[in-house]
Amino acid sequence: MTSSSVGLRLAAGVLVVGAIAAQQGSPPEQPSFAAFLAEVRAEALARGISEAVVDAALAGVEAPAPVIVERDRAQPEQIRSLDDYVEGWVTSRSVRTARDMQRRYRQTLDRVSGRYGVPVPVLVSVWGLESNFGRYTGSHPTVAALATLAYDGRRQLFREELFHALTILDQKHVGLDEMKGSWAGAMGQPQFMPSSYLKHAVDFDGDGRADIWTSQPDVFASIANYLVSAGWTTGERWGREVRVPASVLERIGGDVPLRQRGCQALRQMTVARPLAEWRRLGVRLAGGQPLPRADMSASLVRGTQRHFLVYRNYLSILDYNCSNSYAISVGLLADRIR
Repeated sequence: MTSSSVGLRLAAGVLVVGAIAAQQGSPPEQPSFAAFLAEVRAEALARGISEAVVDAALAGVEAPAPVIVERDRAQPEQIRSLDDYVEGWVTSRSVRTARDMQRRYRQTLDRVSGRYGVPVPVLVSVWGLESNFGRYTGSHPTVAALATLAYDGRRQLFREELFHALTILDQKHVGLDEMKGSWAGAMGQPQFMPSSYLKHAVDFDGDGRADIWTSQPDVFASIANYLVSAGWTTGERWGREVRVPASVLERIGGDVPLRQRGCQALRQMTVARPLAEWRRLGVRLAGGQPLPRADMSASLVRGTQRHFLVYRNYLSILDYNCSNSYAISVGLLADRIR
């Protein structure tokens, strides 16, 4: 048998094995972390990010951090029920703190609200839930956190966020030592992902940079700008708690389907129906009164014990953080401090 025929047979065997592996869904072998970082470096340079910025940012990234991967798999919005999450966040203590912060920054908040049309209590509530009113913004170096999550491969979006973070550094919006945030790569007091920073961060204090880490005007304006970009409508409420007896829930389950598209939180909501239809189905205000006769449509968000009709401004909050536990908590806290 000639060497060429042996090579052909070996090549054919490799193709057959490869085809079988593809049919069986075998995942490709993951490169080493060093090889992954080399790929990131090459792609960043190809995107036009300066070599000095890329090398400095990646120099301190030595190995993936297991604690970050573990936390990604155990997010509280996903493992706690809506009712438990709301009870843990909308407390008398958080309401007192929110009111104190609202008074402390009232002048700035009023200016931002006047510019963007987002109510002050909503701005304060988002700020409160995202970073505990600016007190816990995270201490993880953003580039390292995103590199770990991108390498883990569960969510490919993190790879793109890593390049956005390098772009922010390249454009000198923030220094490398200052670019810190949560384990998931969310930055500053509004907890913006790098892509959100590039789209929505605002230099409201006029100092030449959108500082979502230490400037309260920039923080509040960036939150407001995000919500407006996501469709916030001035003058409309986010939603309200309602009373839905078990028999009514059963009827709704048969008459009003869940949404079929969007993130998990959206698919847990019903499609929107006019308030008149919810009245007909037997939904009432939390105090037992009939629903208002407003010409509005609403979706139903069901908890274990508590249920909510939510309007289109609620979708803007979900766009900020697509978790019904989070969005309901923002709305209820805003109502409490209004």
